[in-house]
Amino acid sequence: MRSVLLAGTLAAFAALSAPAPALAAPPASPPAASAPGAADWRTPDPNDVLVIDTNKGRIFVELVPEVAPQFAARVRELAHAHFYDGLTFFRVIDEFMAQTGDPLNNGQGGSDKPDVPAEFSFRRGPGGPFVSAHDKGSTEIGFVKSMPVTSQSIMLAAMTRDGMVQAWPLYCPGVAGAARAEDPDSANSQFFLMRAKYPRLEKNYTAFGRVIAGQEVVGAIKTGEPVADPQDRMERVRLLADLPPAERPTIKVIDPNGPWFKAELARLRAREGAGFSACDVNIPSEVK
Repeated sequence: MRSVLLAGTLAAFAALSAPAPALAAPPASPPAASAPGAADWRTPDPNDVLVIDTNKGRIFVELVPEVAPQFAARVRELAHAHFYDGLTFFRVIDEFMAQTGDPLNNGQGGSDKPDVPAEFSFRRGPGGPFVSAHDKGSTEIGFVKSMPVTSQSIMLAAMTRDGMVQAWPLYCPGVAGAARAEDPDSANSQFFLMRAKYPRLEKNYTAFGRVIAGQEVVGAIKTGEPVADPQDRMERVRLLADLPPAERPTIKVIDPNGPWFKAELARLRAREGAGFSACDVNIPSEVK
């Protein structure tokens, strides 16, 4: 069995007390940053962009091999082989995720390739691709390309044998994770796309990419556990680099190193205060 083990949706909590009669109005949110300029965008490597054409629309997933190199390589390999073409979204839970990538379309199958070891966390050092968004002292919240990440403070790197610290992806909306069975090293071909944030998956499932365009398509996929008579499917799955030039769209994504992104982070931190989360951050993209 290779299905994601955790099921159900996020718990809902009712308000427990009425507001005080004379509360002051909350402070206004800081103004949004101005429109991004040319220096604020980056162009993803076309070999790291998965183009998923579904019956509901197109989804673009940026692979992030800096975080999970082995599973990112597996997805590339299977996409080159057209393994994913025609496979259904067989398990879809609202406020959780949409699962696919099984040739049996029931959560029990995989490819003929060997299973991929767990990549629940990774090591990062000074000067790497991690861009810090919020320093919390012992930990930092930030991004590796489009992937939201929590890391130990880089100040601890001087005390480690390899000069690096541990970091792990956050399961925010759009993050792509590798499905597995109970064995942590049993990921193979199945994967899921997050429809909401779900912190319980962090450091328990390999995250290998994130939706950079088409999240509304992920949200439109028919739900069910399992989906009754699943009709929503991945019609074609290719790497952007493999599309014929005449059909290949141009994709730009906001660069977390750019001034616009840094200004937007400052605005969100001021708005959210102690409750700031990387999942609050929207990373704009353009597809033409």
